[in-house]
Amino acid sequence: MIFPPRRQGLGLSLLTAASTLYRASSLSTTATNICNARNLGSSDLVVSEACLGTMTFGVQNTAADAFEQMAYARSMGCNFIDTAELYPVPLTAPEYRSGATEEIVGQYIHKIGVSQRDELVIATKVAGFFPSSPVAAARSFPNAPIDPAPDCRLDGASVKQAVHASLRRLQTDRIELLQIHWPDRYLPVFGQMTFDHSAKRGDDVPILETATALKDLIDQGLIRYIGLSNESTYGVCEWIKACDQLGIRDKLASIQNSYSLVDRRFDSELAEACDAYNIGLLPWSVLAGGLLSGKYNKKSKGNSIPFNDNSRFVRFPDYMRRWHPDSASQATVDAAEEYAQIASEAGMTPSQLAIAFVRSRKFVKDNGSVIVGATTLEQLKENLSPFDGNDVDIDDEILKRIDEVHMRCRDPSCSL
Repeated sequence: MIFPPRRQGLGLSLLTAASTLYRASSLSTTATNICNARNLGSSDLVVSEACLGTMTFGVQNTAADAFEQMAYARSMGCNFIDTAELYPVPLTAPEYRSGATEEIVGQYIHKIGVSQRDELVIATKVAGFFPSSPVAAARSFPNAPIDPAPDCRLDGASVKQAVHASLRRLQTDRIELLQIHWPDRYLPVFGQMTFDHSAKRGDDVPILETATALKDLIDQGLIRYIGLSNESTYGVCEWIKACDQLGIRDKLASIQNSYSLVDRRFDSELAEACDAYNIGLLPWSVLAGGLLSGKYNKKSKGNSIPFNDNSRFVRFPDYMRRWHPDSASQATVDAAEEYAQIASEAGMTPSQLAIAFVRSRKFVKDNGSVIVGATTLEQLKENLSPFDGNDVDIDDEILKRIDEVHMRCRDPSCSL
């Protein structure tokens, strides 16, 4: 077994006390079964060290696949599920429909019933600036999408409309963590590193307006905590300022940014800011879209699960090009192969090494959670295996070798 030896990470007394809170705390009397439990940021949300990512539900995974994954993850101590109104991805898939992933999660919530739903921490996201967006159009749920599609913005009315649509799709009366998927203002995101001054629009929705709408939703009991995503150090500080002004500083719990062996930008200013404000990291794409799993590695020693016709980089050759083995920089591919070699010599699969590295980071270990996802149950089992430190862990020597690769080529998959 992977999780059980370390399930009571917070201590029985704290978990018992937390279980007496209002049921919207998403912590039931079975809370001692949570894997390596910790509070998310400074919140009273008690979450597992692993968070189940769902962005493949509805494109690469059917509802039946998704139900199987959610049931397995829960059986292994995972009480934390992350989704978004945007999902599934990619948006270029012929079967894409905004909100489809939330609907599948909602069907599962309905199936398991209220008492088991109360054991879960459900996180979703509202999309940032996105012109003529199918995501904004789908906020008319359960009615037909709005035509022509409106822009996605983070003004108060749009945020509230998005949250009500998510609640209906998720078939729940509250969302434990409502995250801003990306900002309303211009910001280089999704692998870009250079701020383009000419790309500033000048019509940004003020963060205070977005935060005020979220405060209203918190006051109504519809959401419990706020999370950021794809945000900068400046943005974190502006959110802190807005939340302080509104008296909801304690409601800003987390940030969800890219973090992996080939994208360690969070290590610097963002780590400092989030440490100062006790904001936990929910790292996304810890396997760099699958590149770090080793399955695309031409020098693989056979210690990874092979790709198939449904694998992301097979079905969608133009998606996540910075990590796609056919379009990623040579430095990215070379780094992935070096990390796979380190994993092999340490007796791990490449996926296990990549995930074990991320979970070793203080800004995850103390108050964050590692988002893991999969397109098959076999992959999910492998991706959850690093979370028992007794079986799959990395020592100082392995960390030293990882850092040596990183120092030769920092964040190779990021672009100017």
